[in-house]
Amino acid sequence: MTNNPVGILLPEGVKASLGIASDPAPETPVEERGKQLPTPVGYKMLLILPEQGDKYESGIVKADTTRYADEVASVVAFVAKMGPDCYKDQQKFPCGPWCKEGDFVIIRPYGGVRIVVHGKEMRLVNDDSIEAVVGDPRGIKRVGG
Repeated sequence: MTNNPVGILLPEGVKASLGIASDPAPETPVEERGKQLPTPVGYKMLLILPEQGDKYESGIVKADTTRYADEVASVVAFVAKMGPDCYKDQQKFPCGPWCKEGDFVIIRPYGGVRIVVHGKEMRLVNDDSIEAVVGDPRGIKRVGG
């Protein structure tokens, strides 16, 4: 029998049919969290948003709400995983892939499907949603934010 995923409440009948134990599993250890990242399907990409600094350049500490707003509106993301069909459409991508896993990319703010995994915001975006690839994302900010 497997454990019920933490925080997921399923009816006892469903748990029994799936072979899930009734007791919730303990909090997932940090070293196991990376293994639990969603695997994108099709032409979707899993992007991780970088954490925002807690101070302005002047040294003034940002409010938590400001840091959160900066993070969710970020235009920079890290390509964590790519679905099996990313960049396979030869008509759409005649020159090949626009980016690869491990790249930092520019995306539109608030774009894609926003998800939170272990408290960290991530995005699922289409392969054609990548605007640019950047070698060093430090210092890149969206205008108006």
